[in-house]
Amino acid sequence: MLRINDIRSGYGDVTVLHGLNFEVKHEIFAILGANGAGKSTLMKTIAKVIPLKTGEIFFKDENISHFTPFLTSSRGLAFVPQEEQIFPQMTVMENLSIGGLNLEKNAKKEKMEEIFELFPDIVARINQKAGSLSGGEAQMVAVARALMQDPALILLDEPTSGLSPKYSEILFHKVKEIHDKKGVSIIISEQNATKALEIADKIMVLTLGNIFLMEDSKNVDIEMIQEGYRI
Repeated sequence: MLRINDIRSGYGDVTVLHGLNFEVKHEIFAILGANGAGKSTLMKTIAKVIPLKTGEIFFKDENISHFTPFLTSSRGLAFVPQEEQIFPQMTVMENLSIGGLNLEKNAKKEKMEEIFELFPDIVARINQKAGSLSGGEAQMVAVARALMQDPALILLDEPTSGLSPKYSEILFHKVKEIHDKKGVSIIISEQNATKALEIADKIMVLTLGNIFLMEDSKNVDIEMIQEGYRI
């Protein structure tokens, strides 16, 4: 699904990621690490929001290293950023419709019905301004809008940040459901290592822009993950 070859990226003259190499298959791939480890930088680099300094990114065997964010998205890679993930002055329906702009009318209607089935709480808020939603509700809309793109892979950048335990639990459940029932591959960066370990197929721990640990989740325990946070 995704292959990362020796990528380096960062901001201006500051390099944050130092030559990362890994592959993501049809799975839930969790990126963990302490604040400043490079999780969000990596997600933005894959989504082409931040340009590469060196290295290559292949998505479904196509080299997207120098694609624009729009072109990357059109190939089936959706990105839900940690911040500014919805349009607050638009209604929930308008937010979802933007996600499905490239779909034909019938396909868009079918996708909308799938969204309502997956996120039934959205239906009651459909004509409400997105900016009036709670943090948890807004995050659900952001994920739903990404699904409206009919993606093969979704990048979720710390989606539970700032959410209540209730909505964090709901979101983790939805991530698992999206992968298992909708067949969408997911890369999720997270601070909540315990919950990520429960739903992920593979775990990667970043430390100061380097890969500290990468392993199938069944072979990882929380102590191994925490070791990467202490460095």
